[in-house]
Amino acid sequence: MTLTEAPLRQARNSAALWTATGRSRGHEVIRRRGFVAVDGDERAGTRILIQEPDLDPDELAELSELVRRAPGPVNAEDPFGSTDLSHLGMRNWQMPIMLRRPGPVAEPALDVFRVQRPEDLQAAERIVIEGFELTGFEPYKPGELFPPALIEQPGVDVFVASCDGVPAGAAVTVVDDGIGSHYWVGTFPAFRSRGVGRAVMLGSLAPLAHLPVTLTASKLGRPLYESMGYTVASPSTWWASVPATPSR
Repeated sequence: MTLTEAPLRQARNSAALWTATGRSRGHEVIRRRGFVAVDGDERAGTRILIQEPDLDPDELAELSELVRRAPGPVNAEDPFGSTDLSHLGMRNWQMPIMLRRPGPVAEPALDVFRVQRPEDLQAAERIVIEGFELTGFEPYKPGELFPPALIEQPGVDVFVASCDGVPAGAAVTVVDDGIGSHYWVGTFPAFRSRGVGRAVMLGSLAPLAHLPVTLTASKLGRPLYESMGYTVASPSTWWASVPATPSR
């Protein structure tokens, strides 16, 4: 797998994650040649995954209508950076797609385990909600972000890192079509700067060591991923709906 291939493979893997998530939540999954969308509710929102760099006019029109009628927040990922959604009043930013080729993985300094029990999935869910400041999922409702059926989906695994015996970090991995990818790598705010992020990355990366692995990195996460052998492949453009201004 080359750096040039990474955006397309990341697009496909991200679609696999959100298709699994949408099915687990009971939300409609819409598949077209150029995009995949999960038509969610007011709290979960709508997720759009651009799959090709050349959406045709009909696809763009359908995608635009999905955004306009969405009952909640909308987030769209465009690994190719080629689809302009500014006409929908959405804001955008860029994050790099990174690729790690197969290779050995160091042992994590903390205990990391694959989630199998409902209570551990809820712990991972709370870590991600707080770590990413997902205020749309507050007040907390168990299973809304990570439904119990999610870990039963083929290729999807959730990992938790514990620090001093307390769940402190979480990550989701997806294996699809011969590649792996990481999502929702987060840490409880109280445990930041204690090596939790590195530990949960290493622990969840170990089962994928024989595969090429992609991810989309935040500015803060990029140095950590580079230290693990990830290389920047290309920028990815992300779009998000702008919250309405509350009336006074």
